[in-house]
Order: sequence, then structure tokens, then C-alpha cells
Amino acid sequence: MKPLLRWLALVALAAVLLQVFFVLRIAAMLVIDPQSTAFERSEAWRVASEKNSLRWRQQWSPYGQISDHLKRAVIASEDDGFTNHDGVDWNALEKAWQKNAKAQELAAKAEAAAQAKQARTAQKSPSKSSTAPAPTPPKLTKPAKVVGGSTITQQLAKNLFLSGERTLLRKGQEFVLTLLLEAILDKRRILEIYLNSVEWGEGVFGAEAAAQHYFRKPAAQLSANEAARLAVMLPRPKYFEKLPHSSYVAGRAAVIERRMGGAELP
Repeated sequence: MKPLLRWLALVALAAVLLQVFFVLRIAAMLVIDPQSTAFERSEAWRVASEKNSLRWRQQWSPYGQISDHLKRAVIASEDDGFTNHDGVDWNALEKAWQKNAKAQELAAKAEAAAQAKQARTAQKSPSKSSTAPAPTPPKLTKPAKVVGGSTITQQLAKNLFLSGERTLLRKGQEFVLTLLLEAILDKRRILEIYLNSVEWGEGVFGAEAAAQHYFRKPAAQLSANEAARLAVMLPRPKYFEKLPHSSYVAGRAAVIERRMGGAELP
């Protein structure tokens, strides 16, 4: 029993020390701009390993040198309650949970219907010799799309410190980091770090790199429509990098642009 208790004590101590490390790292961000995030480093390693080269664009821009249009577009698109919540938008999480539960229920019903249809077809078909090939199993229905409810602070917590795996442990750590970010940094600093580190394409990180990459201009000079187009890309930046002028991007950008006037800046 004693070895087990000793082991549990060591695990608890390690967990506490890890949180202290995170607190110190976040506190340092009060005065020091983070040079990279865990996500950026993992992406750099992936690109270097797969392509034996590294195309990298990133340049830090202070909060005042990033267009207010982009700030409003990102808030309107990603987290319209950013200035008012404590890092977690419980209403958005509840809505995402309900949408995911409904999507999974519909997917399960579709799968059951497909299997029932396959069974009826097998019963109606004439008997075949034992040498006949086994019937092809029904195709599985497409997995239900998972809708997220992450705030800008949660996204920043994940990008700064965590891996991309989806486990309860990682989600719990993300929640703790979100609360630490909100407790130590103000909303303006959180948004500044987010805009300078978020991905906008393969090897394209931060507002300045995105503005130069897609529009050949500084982030401070982005128009409302250009900012809205960049905001559209955030959920799937590598995908939309290949289709920056698609009809979907244009249509979604128009919706975001109309909502930007109601976005409150920190």
C-alpha cells in the first residue's frame, strides 16, 4: 500500500509543479511576447519531416498595429461574447453539446436503417450455394460532424501549451489554462497574443503574416472585407488557403462583415 501512496503523491506533486510552470509562463507573457506556441512547433516539425523544407511566415505586430477590422471580424466569427465571459462561453458549449447529440442520434438512426435495409435485401434474395462469395457489408454512414464551442481564450490555451489530441485529460488541462490566462492577462493581451499566433495557412502564423501572404499589405491596413475573409479561414486555414476566392469564403465573409459592427473590442 505504501508504494502505491508514494506513487500517487509523486503524480500529484508533478501535476502541481506543472501548473506552477504554466502560471510562470503565462505571467511572463505580461511583458514578453511569446516567440512560438506548442502548435507552431509541432507544425514546424511536421512540415520539416514530410517535405524536408520549412516555409515559415510570422512577424509580431503590437495590438495597436493590427487593424480593428480584423479584431472585430475574428471576435464576430469566433467568439462574439469574448469581452464578457470568463474564458468559457457556457451557452455556446451547451448549444454545441445539443447539436452534437442530435447529429449523433441522426447518424445512429441512418446506420440502423441501412443495416435493416441490408437485412431485408438478404432475406428476399434467393438462396445461393455455399461457394458464393459473402455479401458485401453495408457502408458505414459518415461520422457526425462535431461542433465545437471553444472561445478565443480556450483556443489560445490549446495552441500555446497543448497537443492536438482529444482526450478528457487534455480538455481538463485546457480548461485550467483558460482560467489562468483570464486571471493573469487582460482581454486585450489575450487577443493580441491570439492574433499573432493563430494559423492562417501552412507555415503562415499571425495577422501580419496573413495580411502579407494574402493581400500584400500590413495587418494595420486591412479593409473590413479583407479582415472578414481572413476570419472565415480560421476554422480550416490549410483548406481555405487553397480556395481563398471561393464563393463560400465570399458569402461567409459578407455575413461576418455585417456582424462586425456589433463586435465589442477590449
